[in-house]
Formats: sequence, structure tokens, C-alpha cells
Amino acid sequence: VVGQPRTSKHHKEPGENKIRPVTKKGKPKTPKMKEREPADSSLKSQSILTQVMDKGRFQKLPSTLSLAAGQSIELRCKGNNVTWNYPSYLDTFKDSRLSIKQLDRYSQLILANSSAADTGEYSCWLQLCNSNKCKKDEARTGSTYIFFTDKEELFVPTPSYFEIVYLNPDKPAVIPCRVTTPLAKVTLHREFPAGEIKADGTDISYDVKKGFIYQHPTSDHKGIVYCKAETQGAPQISIKYHLLYVEVPQGPPSATIVVSSSRAELGEDVRVICTVLGEPEVGVDFRWQFPGQEVRNYMV
Repeated sequence: VVGQPRTSKHHKEPGENKIRPVTKKGKPKTPKMKEREPADSSLKSQSILTQVMDKGRFQKLPSTLSLAAGQSIELRCKGNNVTWNYPSYLDTFKDSRLSIKQLDRYSQLILANSSAADTGEYSCWLQLCNSNKCKKDEARTGSTYIFFTDKEELFVPTPSYFEIVYLNPDKPAVIPCRVTTPLAKVTLHREFPAGEIKADGTDISYDVKKGFIYQHPTSDHKGIVYCKAETQGAPQISIKYHLLYVEVPQGPPSATIVVSSSRAELGEDVRVICTVLGEPEVGVDFRWQFPGQEVRNYMV
């Protein structure tokens, strides 16, 4: 094996390597019986995700994988009804570099000319369908987190130069300064007063796949922060994050309704506005009901 030093188990005495005559007859070796797998092994999650290598070779994917940006990658997921999950921006911008094909025995995902922005989780699973209803087969899934490394882009690029992160006392907050290489050393800094925010691994920790995590946000954490990453070259700075502390009272969101006019002639337009006050970045399901119309749901 290349790169491993030779080792010696013990100091050999003179003549130890000589072949010595054997007078006893050796007992015939009984083949070892293969241990049975536990009865519930079929219930364990099986990885169905592989990477296509050169010359038609395949390899099972580890939990994380590092590739150089610019490479193309082909993943295959066994099954005839496969669903994929990948960085959402590839769908948002309808990226032509990504193609997915469902074949008879597997689904194929190809990402051409990869970039640092493609860094993220890639996963697939089989769908179990009965009539018109389908659900995820938890026993047959596959997942890997791929770093597309680029020395010019240590942080995963984002579409904006400034992001708002809401701090809620009831749940952890994530500052999503993810990196394109797991080897980068990442630190968190406050813009004013200027200084580094120490991550103790408990209240504030760093996850290379997510960013900095505030386990118990408080109003003391609000302000503008940024991340700094470095490997062997000059350090790089992330975009800025504005941390806003929002303490929302427990209970359902409150709604108010305003109408443009309480009376209207036949044929005139009437504007009705419903305003909901609740937790930021949480979807609200509006249910409208009025005379002469069917009930409709609207999601915002």
C-alpha cells in the first residue's frame, strides 16, 4: 500500500524464519459458517444512490463528497419511480446544466459544468404508490452532501448581497454562510462593535453543511454579522446578515379585514384586504368565503 510505513510486529530471533518439519498431521479445517443477518435487516435503510465513474464503474457515495468545481457528475438511483432532491436554486433558475431521466431500472441525474453554487445535499428515494396516493419509501433512500470546491469561492454564492435572519427565542437560528470545502476555517464576526463572535460549540456552533447556529437566540444577538473563511490563501468574507430579534406571542396569527366601501352599485368593484400578523417567514393559508362563490384557499 502506497504511503504506509513498513512495520514489524516483533524482533525476530536467529533462525526464526527457517522452515521446520511438521510431524503432526494437521486437522482438516472446518469451513466457518456465515453468520445469519438479523431478522430485521430488511427494515434498515438501504442506500440506492451511486456515482458513475470512468469506464462504466460505479461507486457507493459516502455521506460527504468533495469535487473540483467545473467537473460534471452523474448520479444514479435504483428504482422505477424515483424522486430527487437537490439545491433548490437549480429549479428556481431552471438551470439547463441539470438533467434528470427516469429509465426502466434507475433514474439518472447529470449535472454538467458544476460550480461552487451547486454545493449542497443531493438525495433520492423511491415512491410507493397506491391508486392516486404516493409516499416515500423510508427503507430505500440515498443521500450525499457534495462540496464543489473553488479556491476563488470559499463561500457558497448567494443571489443577494444581504440577508435577513430572524431570531426567535423558541427555536435555533441559522446564519447560512456555508463553504465549498470542509477544510476551510470559518469564523463569525460582528460589524458593530467590530469583533469576532466566539463559537463555543454549545450556544453557538458551526455546521459546515448549514452555517453558524444560535441554539438559544436572544435580543443581545441582534445586529449585522458576517463570516470569514480561509484555507491556505487570503481570507474571504461572506455576505452580510442582518439579525432581527422577533418575539412573537404564542397562539394563532391575528387577522384584520378592511373593505374599500361598505356599499357599491351593481357592476362596481369592491376591494377587500385581509392582513395577518404572525411569525415571519411562515406560510399563511387564507380561506375566503363570500356569497355566490365557492370556497377557495390561497397560499402566500
